[in-house]
Amino acid sequence: MTTRDQVEKLLAAEKVDPRVLDELWARLDVVNIDELSGRWRGRGFDTGHRTNPLLAASRWYGKTFTSRFSVQPLVCRGEDGELFSDVKTGKGEASLWMVEFRGESTATMVYDGMPVFDHFKRVDETMLVGVMNGKGVLDNGEHYWFVLELDES
Repeated sequence: MTTRDQVEKLLAAEKVDPRVLDELWARLDVVNIDELSGRWRGRGFDTGHRTNPLLAASRWYGKTFTSRFSVQPLVCRGEDGELFSDVKTGKGEASLWMVEFRGESTATMVYDGMPVFDHFKRVDETMLVGVMNGKGVLDNGEHYWFVLELDES
């Protein structure tokens, strides 16, 4: 089974133990900032974290990385079906930095208006695993885990 197949299986699971995601993260390759260009579709792992239903309610689509200092972290689908950057919920947009997390320096999205960081590691050329970190992010001691897939449409 490929790593991508393992990730898809975890995304489809009714409930995922965050320890399984910790183990997955440890096996993945770090990502450089220049590898993130484009629009990416997002999906959360169901670990029971409070962020999952909040993103679903906002109709979260994913993220758009235009450049290092131009990132739309909360691209959502409006009632009209159009995609938009939800700067209100995200308290602005974001930028990309190389940040150490769990002993490795990897591409990290830093929100402009919140002390929140999304760290990324590579599953393959078109899929990333992300882990949300920062002040107020932990839910019962756990991070929020998600996947981004390159939107090639």
